[in-house]
Amino acid sequence: MKILVTGAAGFIGNFVAERLLQQGHQVVGLDNLNDYYEVSLKEARLARINSQPNFEFVQLDLADKTGMAELFAQHQFQRVVHLAAQAGVRYSIDNPMAYHDSNLTGMMTILEGCRHNKVEHLVYASSSSVYGMNKKVPFAESDRVDHPISLYAATKKANELMAHSYSHLFQMPVTGLRFFTVYGPWGRPDMAVFKFAKKILAGEQIDVYNYGDLSRDFTYIDDIVEGVLRTLDNVPTATTGNAAYDSEAGTPYALYNIGNHQPVKLLDFIQSLEKALGVKAKLNMMPMQPGDVYTTYADTEQLQQAVGFKPSTSLDDGLQQFADWYKAF
Repeated sequence: MKILVTGAAGFIGNFVAERLLQQGHQVVGLDNLNDYYEVSLKEARLARINSQPNFEFVQLDLADKTGMAELFAQHQFQRVVHLAAQAGVRYSIDNPMAYHDSNLTGMMTILEGCRHNKVEHLVYASSSSVYGMNKKVPFAESDRVDHPISLYAATKKANELMAHSYSHLFQMPVTGLRFFTVYGPWGRPDMAVFKFAKKILAGEQIDVYNYGDLSRDFTYIDDIVEGVLRTLDNVPTATTGNAAYDSEAGTPYALYNIGNHQPVKLLDFIQSLEKALGVKAKLNMMPMQPGDVYTTYADTEQLQQAVGFKPSTSLDDGLQQFADWYKAF
């Protein structure tokens, strides 16, 4: 099939594009190569797949309505994996318009492209951040998510609503995936794993927020990619949208958590990273940051029922893979 992968120079998008190419698909990878973090890392990721004959890279901004419409019309994609977004909770406090352009306008150009060109299935990235400060754990797709505590989370919740409305109005098969703290080789420099490794190896202090009293459902990149590919092949119909999400009757829409179902305390995570790097960390204990949540914890039952898979890579194994890559890179 011909498949569009947005965010192809990003962390998850790059791995998804690589796996789709390995499966024999024709992949068009889109990215705007913005400077939210080092463009050199994005270019290095692209270099991993750029030479493959079935891959075409397009540098384009999602908010370019004309350019996006032309891209869809030209290629007639059968499926779309929409992973591009302006990421980051803290960045959204100081740069809100970037989230409007990428996450809201960008989602609209994707939905319109899929609608007008009869795309068979759209899979898009949501986030565990939509759960906000929900007290009930583990987080389930059927839980209310009406109280985002960052603009980033609000845009991701908006994406879910926009996608559901298009699915309902135009009988467009759509699946949303709520990712839980993805990490691994080639990861994002603004994420804790990357930032901590850089400072630990340099002998600098790392900032530990809420004095270490936080936990995250760290999910290894290979598990995320497997979940994305399996859901891409599991096209929802008007009668098979997942019931836990309570999708409107007759709407070909599904929504799943992808997480490791094993929240890890921040201090335990740091210990595991120290072991993987072979260096002791210097800790700078800090109060809670605006926009942060205390815990993330995925209920993955719906994903397992739908596609027969749940993430299972242990934190120690995943961090060792990351540390080996980081030191070599």
